[in-house]
Amino acid sequence: MTQQTPVLVGISHLEQRFTDFESAKEPIQLMIDAVNQAAEDAGSKELLKTSSVRVIRGIWPYADPARAVAQAIGSPNAETALTAFGGNFVQTALNQSALDIQAGRHDVIILTGAECGNTQAKAAKAGHDLGWLELPGTPDRLIGTEKDMRHEAEIAIRLGRPIQIYPIMETALRHATGLSVDAHLEHIAKLWSGFSEVAANNPNAWIRETKTAEEIRTISGVNRPVSFPYPKLMNSNNNVDQASALILVCEEKAKALGIPRDKWIYPWAGTDAQDHYYFSNRDNFYSSPAIRFAGGKCLELTGSTPDDIDMIDVYSCFPVAVQIACRELGFDMNRPLTVTGGLTFAGGPLNNYVMHSIARMAQLLRDNPGKRGMITANGGYITKHAFGIYSSEPPAQPFQHADLQDQVDAELKRDVVIEHQGRGTVEGYSVMYGPEGVTKAFVAARLEDGRRAWGISEDSDLLQSMTEEEFCGRDVNLANHEATF
Repeated sequence: MTQQTPVLVGISHLEQRFTDFESAKEPIQLMIDAVNQAAEDAGSKELLKTSSVRVIRGIWPYADPARAVAQAIGSPNAETALTAFGGNFVQTALNQSALDIQAGRHDVIILTGAECGNTQAKAAKAGHDLGWLELPGTPDRLIGTEKDMRHEAEIAIRLGRPIQIYPIMETALRHATGLSVDAHLEHIAKLWSGFSEVAANNPNAWIRETKTAEEIRTISGVNRPVSFPYPKLMNSNNNVDQASALILVCEEKAKALGIPRDKWIYPWAGTDAQDHYYFSNRDNFYSSPAIRFAGGKCLELTGSTPDDIDMIDVYSCFPVAVQIACRELGFDMNRPLTVTGGLTFAGGPLNNYVMHSIARMAQLLRDNPGKRGMITANGGYITKHAFGIYSSEPPAQPFQHADLQDQVDAELKRDVVIEHQGRGTVEGYSVMYGPEGVTKAFVAARLEDGRRAWGISEDSDLLQSMTEEEFCGRDVNLANHEATF
């Protein structure tokens, strides 16, 4: 069979601003709308005659949402697929779809996803039952696998929420780079202010208002502390109702349907890898071998250096994710690092954010023919990664894909002590806040033999000090998970 060339021809972004429960659409309705809008974007309703519909898993009760989408658009016999949880899976699903198009397994593939976090938050506050559909059934295909990401040592101290774990990486990175607590806060606030500037000029962003670095780092009535060093304006904004869709076809199909050439965006290459699945097993908390190997390979496959990439969207759930990615890939942090404004400002519809970043990138590449764009995607705790490079110009070689898992798996994996009694050295930490102030600290400690152990503290005076002074590198004593200094 002749190898086909995959090309992205239809894109969409839509959002709903909540007014009342009666008019609020649920996610499956938004997905259907987004798919129809993507076909309109390409200028061909014939694209709805697809052989595969692939949905990014979300926070909703649907068992086989792709089947409902397929039926609604008039393709009831299409293959249905559903991803596992993770912000990487949009790019991973697109990588797999490009390979399927290239191999001739499909000539039209539709990807879609939606979240209604804003509606859900308002329903929870009002005690309102949304009564969403369940859409029972079993997808024909699953992309990725589900498994608990928490090591038993993390479960033992109730560590597992992203707002608990990402700050541990942030403080570890701060210590590795030698910045003071104040200088570091200034640094990440300035970074996030730059993201807000991009969002202000993105017509699809949820928050289109530039925030100064001072506003972002200063605690206020609208910027409450969440987990040090992150106030609300450094957290992903999940309270959004957003949907998106992408339509991928083979070049011959695009020609046959008369889709204008200026709509075509080519995926040049895609890569995937995941860091050691359990956070506790990582060598350190300020690097990512998976980003280094997989992201670096994506650049290599397209003959690109960071300077050759005209636009990039670095996954931005928290500031540390952006910093680690730039360090591993060699991108200058003074350049624009997002095309959307990121998950805080453009909107963070959980696992589906990257579909919006690809749609925005595609639009900008249409507007800037010949430029190259790169997408980075992250799931878990800087755990699961996928990358893609795109352009309006066809690639010099057919679409290429690589999985770098073997290289990552060969990296050092630290052993973990679940209940260590004795001394250690602080590697990273986070301080959690409640309505009344600091509540709890999670402390990662490196032991003398190289193993890792975890501790917690609820000493309010100590917790306050941990938000003002550098505690990484200090000696800590652990006893029954209690950390004392």
